[in-house]
Amino acid sequence: MYSFTGIRFKKETAKRFQEFSRKHFKSHTEAMSTMLDFFFYNEISPREKLGPTGRTIEASIKKRINAVIAIMRDMEKTQTKPTVAMIESLFQTEEPKKKPLILEKKFVEEKKEVRFREKQNQDNEL
Repeated sequence: MYSFTGIRFKKETAKRFQEFSRKHFKSHTEAMSTMLDFFFYNEISPREKLGPTGRTIEASIKKRINAVIAIMRDMEKTQTKPTVAMIESLFQTEEPKKKPLILEKKFVEEKKEVRFREKQNQDNEL
């Protein structure tokens, strides 16, 4: 069986440790042992500052990602889509439907047909 020893802590510190230990570990001994191992293996002191926390790093990364997304959307709107549209219009293989370019030609052609008939009628009369 394991032997236990008592350590004196202030009430506030003991309560904080108990809450932390219950939340993350099965026992207080396991919690204390894991914390001591963490500091020993990583060769750091609990008094050292490790720099920015995970939350601050995450927030700054999210800001950068949002900025990159905004830049890419702007590029897509101002550069990519117009360029793609121009290239597609250059490589379109569909031939436009043939339409008469000048509407007056039809009118002139119609008159020619009528004139031709009139001339035939005149020739037949002679």
